[in-house]
Amino acid sequence: MSLRPLFRSTTLARRSFTAAGRRSYASQTPGNPMLEVFNRKSKTMQKDRAARNVEEGRKVDYIKDEVAMRLCERLLDIKREIPNVLDLGANSCNIARALTTATPDLVSPTGESPPLSERISQLTCVETSKALLHRDTDLSFNKNIDIKRDVIPDLESLPYEPDSFDAVLSSLSMHWVNDLPSLLAQVSTILKQDCPFIGVMFGGDTLFELRTSLQLADMERRGGVSPHVSPLADVRDVGGLLNRAGFKMLTVDVEDILVEFPDVFALMTDLQSMGENNAILHRELGPISRDVLLATEGIYRQLHMEEGMRGIPATFRLIYMIGWKEGKGQSQPLQRGSGDVNLKDILGGGDFEGR
Repeated sequence: MSLRPLFRSTTLARRSFTAAGRRSYASQTPGNPMLEVFNRKSKTMQKDRAARNVEEGRKVDYIKDEVAMRLCERLLDIKREIPNVLDLGANSCNIARALTTATPDLVSPTGESPPLSERISQLTCVETSKALLHRDTDLSFNKNIDIKRDVIPDLESLPYEPDSFDAVLSSLSMHWVNDLPSLLAQVSTILKQDCPFIGVMFGGDTLFELRTSLQLADMERRGGVSPHVSPLADVRDVGGLLNRAGFKMLTVDVEDILVEFPDVFALMTDLQSMGENNAILHRELGPISRDVLLATEGIYRQLHMEEGMRGIPATFRLIYMIGWKEGKGQSQPLQRGSGDVNLKDILGGGDFEGR
């Protein structure tokens, strides 16, 4: 990871950032999903609607831009050319922006390393929302990397031939996929041998503060609970899903981002402007009632607002994953029992026999 600040400064007075530091995901067999959790058509419409307000959409890209930068920093450890890269679920091409940004380097005389885009011949950005994918075609980063934009009906059926890409990247899109095991299997297929998949998705207790507050407000004002926040994958599931898809040399890690908002209304407005509002298939249609929202605001502050905070905290849990498609000459783990060092010697030579 670079030594740049965790968050870029922002002129948006309604939000501030600080750094911090499970929900189960139903696994399904490859093919058409047996259980559909998310309404894909609704999600595409939400993204289209968010993309129409270009100015506001760019303002609320602070999470997606930051996470894309952190994801691309993991490419710094891959010391080779990556000619053909797929950006899976590109949103507004946040990864493309990150790839064209110079990265800090304390060894370099200039203090920066060349942008990662210099090692990439073509970046294929695939997305379900044409409006969102093409929202920023007028920005300067498009001149610094060869971008091919593909619009497809859904991310669960990738229209690419086997062994097509030297790397597949995905930033903050896979949490809307119904059949994650099938998607990962397809990613493995379209990758060339000994090439990486690097992804990040919202998971675990993302927005747990909002989830619990809305549930309690629903109980208080309506006498029942309606799902307002999507179910998310747990970090414990991700490694198993990658392994099941055939990936090798797996790495999975978790990171929390804490964002401070003045109130719950600003938080929900930003989520809508990001295109990240609720898309559960059997959700209750229509806006949340004013009574429930007012109750949510009070409960949120009482349960989750800590002393010294000017606003309410919202946690975004990020699950990063790296998996490599198997290939000739790829590094392999040593056989069990082939080590030359006794673990008891490292731990102090204690007698563990019979315990």
